[in-house]
Formats: sequence, C-alpha cells, structure tokens
Amino acid sequence: MRTILTGAATLAALLAMPAIAQDVAAPGSVGTTGQGAVPEQIDAGVLDGDFLVIGAGVGYTPTYEGADDYTVTPFPAVAGRVGGIGIAPRAGGLALDLIADYDTAGNVQFQLGPVARLRFGRDGDTGDDVVNLLDDQDLAVEVGANAGITFAQVLHPYDRLTVSTDVRWDVAGAHDGMVVTPGVSYLTPLSRGIFAALNVNAEWVDDSFAEYYYGLDAQQAAITGLPRYDADGGFKSAGVNLIAGFDLNGDITDGGLSIVGLASYNRLFGSAEDTPFTSIRGSADQWVGGIGLAYTF
Repeated sequence: MRTILTGAATLAALLAMPAIAQDVAAPGSVGTTGQGAVPEQIDAGVLDGDFLVIGAGVGYTPTYEGADDYTVTPFPAVAGRVGGIGIAPRAGGLALDLIADYDTAGNVQFQLGPVARLRFGRDGDTGDDVVNLLDDQDLAVEVGANAGITFAQVLHPYDRLTVSTDVRWDVAGAHDGMVVTPGVSYLTPLSRGIFAALNVNAEWVDDSFAEYYYGLDAQQAAITGLPRYDADGGFKSAGVNLIAGFDLNGDITDGGLSIVGLASYNRLFGSAEDTPFTSIRGSADQWVGGIGLAYTF
C-alpha cells in the first residue's frame, strides 16, 4: 500500500466549521465590524451538538516520503462530534478531543485527547527500480496525545486560529520511535457555503525513526548500489497546505454534500533530505494534491 494518506487533511477543515457557526451564534459572541455594523448571526443548524462528517476522495501523493515519483491514492476520512467528544482526521488516523468546551460563549477553547495514525513506509511499487530492490517496510502504528488551543474571532467574528501538537510513539515494532508534530491553522469562511483554511506544520523525529526510514546499512547498500548512510533524528520536515471547501447547496450549516480540495507543499530537512533515498533517488520537495466529497449529518 502507498505511504501517504495525507488526503485525510482535505476534510479536516469541516470539523472547525460548526465551531465557527457556534461562535457567531452564541449569545454575546457577535461583535461589531470596523464600520460599526453588527454581523449576521448564523444558526449552527445540524452542526449544533452531535454531528458526523464522512468523506472520501483521491490524492496525488509521492510514492514514499522523499520520492520524486507520484501516484493517485484513495483516502477515507471521518470528523465530527459524538457525545461531546470531538473527532478530527489525521493522515491515516484520527484524534479525539475530550474537552467539551465547544458550546461555551468564550473565544478560547482547548483540545486534549488521544491520537492514533498508521504510517506506511516504502512498500509495493515505489516507481523506482532501485528502491524496489529492498524489502517492504513494516506498518507503524503510532499512538499518543494531542493538545491544542483555539482562538476565535481573531481578525473578524467568523475566523479561528488553532495551535496544536501531536506526540506519538510507534507501538507496532516498525520504527519504534517518537514523532512530534506541531502545527498552526487558520480557518475562515468566505461565504455561508465556502470556507478556506491555511495550515503550517512541522515534524520532529527521534533517532530510531530516522534510522528506520532513512538509514542504509551495508547489506542494503550492496543490494541497491547506494552509499551507506547513518541517519540521525531531529527536525525532519516543514510544510504548508491550503484547504478549500464548497457546500453544494450553499449552506454548510444544514448538512449534506460538500466538495473539499487540498494543495500541499512539504520540505524535507536533516536526514530525511540527506538520505540517498531522497538526495539520489528522490527529492526533498514533496507535493500533494487532493479532492474529495464529504457528507455531513
């Protein structure tokens, strides 16, 4: 199976939209604009309380992290809130928010809860004849915790800025390492049925992670003809992605079908950039594009 299920990020912004609607519909939360006009209140509709977003689509992604060959990959995603517990998609997984402060009238909300994701390494047909000579890498199952804080009404009464971090450990015996993923996202509606989100993120990994995915021992070097390489942990990557969504009936608060798209750029650093898998056989510049459909009920 292909490595990257980043297409799940194309649906992440849908989870934040009900919070925007609640912000401007909550008593006392509607402020004035720079011209002194009072913004129109928005009824959160089906997004008030429990709701679920189910989505699927396709992404155009590198065949492995560091590759310069690309493939079309299907992806599923789920988001929502059930029993006051928030559900947010991750690449190959999801995060839960156990703090039920979504219905408060304040402009600051907190997130805290478990997070889990699957990480696929170099496996199957990578599109590179040299890399294909090596055995497939094992599936990593990363579990840990997510914490974050969201500030509503930053630039106007309808937007949200979120700062969060995932900390995860592999429990499946693949890379046996730790991953830290901080990020900042800004989401704003462009109309009642159109929204956009800009996300900036980074990733730090430990030595065990780096050696598993980027190192080449003597046997691997002999098989591939690539030079030996000892990888070190550290700052692995940084990226930015732009997400946009359009509700097909023009009102995201009444549920139904939406189209969501993603354009993403990720730059590799450190051992992720210097490994022969990237520096000789691939590229440190990683691009992802995706489009999907999401249904809210």
